[in-house]
Amino acid sequence: MTKTVTNPPSTSHRHSAVLFFHHFFFFFFIRTPKLKSLTTKPHLLLLLLLCHSFIGSSNALIRTQKKKKQKKKKMGEIPSTGALVPAVKPEPSPESAAVEPSLPPEPQFQTTVDEDVIMEDADKDMLCPICMQIIKDAFLTACGHSFCYMCIVTHLHNKSNCPCCSHYLTVSHMFPNFLLDKILQFLKKNSSSQMANTASPFQNLRQALEQGHDMSIKELDGLLSLLSEKKRKMEQEEAETNMQLILSFLHCLKRQKLEELNEIQSDLQYIKEDINSVERHKIELYRGKERFLVRTRILVNDPLATNSWPSSIDEHGSAIINGAHSVPVVQMGSGNSQSQKPDVMPQTKFQGLQRKDAYSGLDLQSVTPSAMVVARKRQIYSQFNELQKCYLRKRRYWNRQSHKWEERDRNTVSREGYNLGLEDFQSVLSTFTRYSRLRVLAELRHGDLFQSPNIVSSIEFDRDDELFATAGVSRRIKVFEFSSVVNEPEDVHCPIVEMPTRSKLSCLSWNKNMKNHIASSDYEGIVTVWDITTCQSVMEYEEHEKRAWSVDFSHTEPSMLVSGSDDCKVGSADHHTHYYDLRNISQPLHTFSGTSKAVSYVKFLSNYELASASTDSTLRLWDVKENLPLGTYRGHTNEKNFVGLSVNSEYIACGSETNEVYVYHKAISKPMARYKIDSSELNENEDGSGSYFISAVSWKRDSPTMLAANSQGTLKVLVLAA
Repeated sequence: MTKTVTNPPSTSHRHSAVLFFHHFFFFFFIRTPKLKSLTTKPHLLLLLLLCHSFIGSSNALIRTQKKKKQKKKKMGEIPSTGALVPAVKPEPSPESAAVEPSLPPEPQFQTTVDEDVIMEDADKDMLCPICMQIIKDAFLTACGHSFCYMCIVTHLHNKSNCPCCSHYLTVSHMFPNFLLDKILQFLKKNSSSQMANTASPFQNLRQALEQGHDMSIKELDGLLSLLSEKKRKMEQEEAETNMQLILSFLHCLKRQKLEELNEIQSDLQYIKEDINSVERHKIELYRGKERFLVRTRILVNDPLATNSWPSSIDEHGSAIINGAHSVPVVQMGSGNSQSQKPDVMPQTKFQGLQRKDAYSGLDLQSVTPSAMVVARKRQIYSQFNELQKCYLRKRRYWNRQSHKWEERDRNTVSREGYNLGLEDFQSVLSTFTRYSRLRVLAELRHGDLFQSPNIVSSIEFDRDDELFATAGVSRRIKVFEFSSVVNEPEDVHCPIVEMPTRSKLSCLSWNKNMKNHIASSDYEGIVTVWDITTCQSVMEYEEHEKRAWSVDFSHTEPSMLVSGSDDCKVGSADHHTHYYDLRNISQPLHTFSGTSKAVSYVKFLSNYELASASTDSTLRLWDVKENLPLGTYRGHTNEKNFVGLSVNSEYIACGSETNEVYVYHKAISKPMARYKIDSSELNENEDGSGSYFISAVSWKRDSPTMLAANSQGTLKVLVLAA
């Protein structure tokens, strides 16, 4: 069935279509890489013949219709003719289209698998712009675009424009694109054959069985036996592979455990060597003590001491000396030597220690340790794992150093007879067990009498540790005399200097050379230098465009200071610590990574040790000389607030969002002491007492004393105690 339209396409349109097909052929195959590879000589010849046959038939059709039109004009009848539509796809009438929408016809090509293959290789010019599928029953518009017949007809029922360029378009402006249909058919056939050539034998077998090819029982038995043999072979290969994997794992595990065993043996050798060194040193201390007691007796003219002096030296001194010489000689730093036998010291060595002291009448082994020793031992046991890690780390480090210093092997034992690693650890153990808690010395309230409490953002001691200054959101810098705060009773502490400011303050820093100068940074980005003797500002710096968070005077140049701000001119919130050389500030000398959140504080612990605090609830220690991490400290809580950071020789102090002060030893990752400001000590009428946090801490230089303030405005003087 053929549908006619009232406006037949003009002859010029048909000429345009013929010329378009000339250009379409060359541009389509030249500009489409997928089709360019298919245009071999036979294919190219076939397509040229198709193109010329279509052009010839189009010209003949034009001439025939011209003659018919002239004949009808003479007879006075001009029939309506239009674009020829294939009878297999009749266009629905407007009435039926209103009731039932037109649907694309069923695909008439081979299989959907072929279409999927073509979709993967198809150029966008071969896809219908409406349904985005391979064009079926292609029709070409006057504006040069090709569509599926049913897609474009359905579109033209709603709109009279081209879906691609919006050009005015009706059914009379469309022409069948026979050439494109031929090309698509050729591509589908070629894809099917290519797929058959590249398919695996299993796919071919499966396709043959699915298509119902006849096979005899004998052929099936042979096929099953082949499959069974193939299965057995694959299972055997898989079992061999599994055995190889588990054997490889076991060898790797054995190698790892042997390395651990060697390491444990080396550590055990270190421990034996150090036990011998400590026992030998203990004997030397006992000898010195005995000599001191004898000399004391002589000085007071004790006849018993005078008479016993030679015999004591001959009898007991010789026993001690002999015992000392019976200690195996161990070369420090040679833990892997198997020839050395640091066995348990002979019983004869302790005979002099186990006897009754002739002068004191006490059994040395029955002396009850003091409470101080008991407390320090208890602290050792509570942090035994951390101390063990510290000991082994230092011992291994110094052992590696001794191998590097081959010419100094004899000097790896210190003048006291200790290995350098043992001596280093003894220093850590001594400073770590010296203190176990924080004790309150004094307390003062930072808030004014008629004002609500305020957050203390910064506390700083002056050059001589005689004065300290506080600042915060109260817009005031208060300077106190430390001795007065500690010695005077509570609630009588008044600042000796108080300076009002225009904005909330974030940080303070005393000048390290000029005692009366102090710098502050505020929330408006202004850095101010104050003179506390005149209570006036000396200099203001307004270079920052946003809030300034930190300020610090140079330790060597009193006229220089550095500040950090939110304007990114100084500072960083990229979860890294950047270490700069001021002689080249274009890029950091080192960048320390490891924190998962922003870094809030940095402090130098020594010339090569840098401590940093982060809002991931960790403190970290870095070696700025070797660009290495030295330790990570966990225990406090810090996720969103500035809680303070202060360092003092071996100790690091910080605050916590649990309203606690934490103190860490730099060699131990867990806190050694902490103190909580009890909420019962605060004003019970204030809301949110459970949300208070420590906001600032500051060590007094070379002292176990520190200052700590919280967000409620309470400031306490704390001291480390046993």
